[in-house]
Amino acid sequence: MIRAVIDTNVLVSALLTSNGAPAKVLNHVILGNVVVCYDSNIMSEYREVLARPKFNFDQKLVKRIIDFIELKGISIIPQPLSVEFEDEDDKIFYEVAMSADANLVTGNKKHFPNNTIVVTPQEFLNIIEEHLG
Repeated sequence: MIRAVIDTNVLVSALLTSNGAPAKVLNHVILGNVVVCYDSNIMSEYREVLARPKFNFDQKLVKRIIDFIELKGISIIPQPLSVEFEDEDDKIFYEVAMSADANLVTGNKKHFPNNTIVVTPQEFLNIIEEHLG
């Protein structure tokens, strides 16, 4: 099973553009090929960002996605890391990924330490394809 921490920007992109790499990543989550790892801070951020009026997302769909992640995903209690982040809100995604031995899928790799677990949606799709054969 492939574990991943999904940065909020990937979920936003998946909901904005149904045929891009982020949407394909979300499809793999829904199909059960990827298990999302999260903690309460990540879930709170998902809820807050995906409810922003500027996106105008269907809130029933957003609720179904978040409920699915909570039901099928893995809740992690991350180990705090002493890594400095320009935006401390990004740190929790990295801490959960490191604690869960999971990939961190993000559209903003430059916001995270240079580490092979930090991948773009397209890079993660390549990992999924390798894994599924």
